[in-house]
Amino acid sequence: MSARILVIDDEESIRFTFERFLRAAGHIVTTAATCTEALARIDETNFDVVFADIILGDGTGIDILREIKAKGLRCPVIMITGDPGVETAADSIRLGAFDYIPKPINQQSLLHATRTALKYKVINEEKERYRTNLEAIFRSVRDAIITVDEKLVVIEFNEAAMTMFGYSRDDIGKPFGSLREICNGRCAEILAEAIKSGEPVEADRIECTSGNSARGVISVRTYPLIGLNGMASGVVMVLRDDTHVAELERELKEHRQFHRIIGKSGPMQKVYSLIKALAHVQTTVLITGESGTGKELVAEALHRAGERSHKPLVKVNCSALPENLLESELFGHVKGAFTGAIRDNVGRFHRADGGTIFLDEVGDISPMIQLKLLRVLEERQFERIGNSAPVQVDVRMIAATNKNLQEKVGLGALREDLYYRLKVVEIRLPPLRDRREDIPLLIDHFLNRFNVQFKKTIEGISSDVLKAFLAYHWPGNVRELENTMEHAFVLCSQTIITFDHLPPDFMSAPGIERRSPDEPQAVDSQAVLEALDKTAWNKAKAARLLGIDRVTLYRKLKRYNLSLTP
Repeated sequence: MSARILVIDDEESIRFTFERFLRAAGHIVTTAATCTEALARIDETNFDVVFADIILGDGTGIDILREIKAKGLRCPVIMITGDPGVETAADSIRLGAFDYIPKPINQQSLLHATRTALKYKVINEEKERYRTNLEAIFRSVRDAIITVDEKLVVIEFNEAAMTMFGYSRDDIGKPFGSLREICNGRCAEILAEAIKSGEPVEADRIECTSGNSARGVISVRTYPLIGLNGMASGVVMVLRDDTHVAELERELKEHRQFHRIIGKSGPMQKVYSLIKALAHVQTTVLITGESGTGKELVAEALHRAGERSHKPLVKVNCSALPENLLESELFGHVKGAFTGAIRDNVGRFHRADGGTIFLDEVGDISPMIQLKLLRVLEERQFERIGNSAPVQVDVRMIAATNKNLQEKVGLGALREDLYYRLKVVEIRLPPLRDRREDIPLLIDHFLNRFNVQFKKTIEGISSDVLKAFLAYHWPGNVRELENTMEHAFVLCSQTIITFDHLPPDFMSAPGIERRSPDEPQAVDSQAVLEALDKTAWNKAKAARLLGIDRVTLYRKLKRYNLSLTP
């Protein structure tokens, strides 16, 4: 191959000989007589091979060698020496010279040394290209990559590992166990297991401390590090930061449940958004909806999600007390204010100072209470019964009703000014029949809760019961569903809730038809597969879940050409 070659020697005859032999072999030759001239040539041209005499007039070939190494040039340097036994020749090899060639110059030896040096350069450049590509891959991969040898000593890691866990280049060559602990020792255990087994090891969702001490979640994969001899010489460990994925899953779960409110349907997502938007503002909120839709839970969520959460949440059921008692409960009284007032009483507004007061069924209050309530909303103060001194309070008011307040205003039963003061922002809760897709979620929630409460292990409800639940009108909404499930838990002594365990009122409701034991059930292949999947392919449990006997289940498996095993 043709190459660019620099020959450095202070003897003109030597330079001439080198140039003649090398040009005859097809190479491009440049010559220099001094160190100064040679360094100038090196700055001008990228040479493939350099021949340098050890002893020069203004320096030595070793000076040239050092300068080439300092510049990071990768051309092989072959030293020219008049005495191959001198110490400087050996020193030059130790300093990185590729070879040395003795004087007088033999054409065959010169060309052989040149060919060998050029082959070395090609191989070295190929290795450097592989190394550069590998480093580029290491830099570009976002996952952390750590390699260790058979003794768990760190061989290399990429920039992602340094960023993720706070490692530095100084940590290379140290035992992995001596580095900053990142996952409570779990990663060290995984590496040891991988070394011992010689097989890939996987571990998902490990809690981890990153380089800035923040907690996160990582997934780990290890692979044997195969050497040139085809044998495992260590382990490659890849660590992926799954914190974001875990947070997305948590957010998805939160969208199914907000505080104690259960539901993933579109109407409930709107309710969640309103609660988040109103949590940190102090405006009055009116929660409307049918009985049993969860108005009190929404009030709790508004309070807990806001900046008043460390202060009291005081609840008042306005429809449960007559007017005189409600006034005393809300605003308090002093001793002797009326018959039976044997001591001072602190009202609910006073107890809620700094926090939130929740007035449930606010549409049932009398005109006199309405007037006092309006004053609290407008002036943030009230008077206790029997005392004219005003009491100042800082209270956020949340009201709720299952009545049509606008209709009450039209009938004169509710002050219009109070109505608009209460209804600054309205959160309208949908009835359960308008969010039927939330029923399975609510069923699972009540199953978990009542299993703990009643110390049972009920696995679910039969498919017939689920169909009935999805078709039922639910006039009592979530509260009725909760009571129905609790009634079933009390009566159920098996693992699946069936029609036998449901309340008589539910069973006598229009549209609820119980299939007779001899009547075949319309169960399609998808329902069978879902039941088997839920019960880990336990045929007896799947049959109970479908509301059929085991023989019928086996007939359906055969009819639908389904395997008896997963």
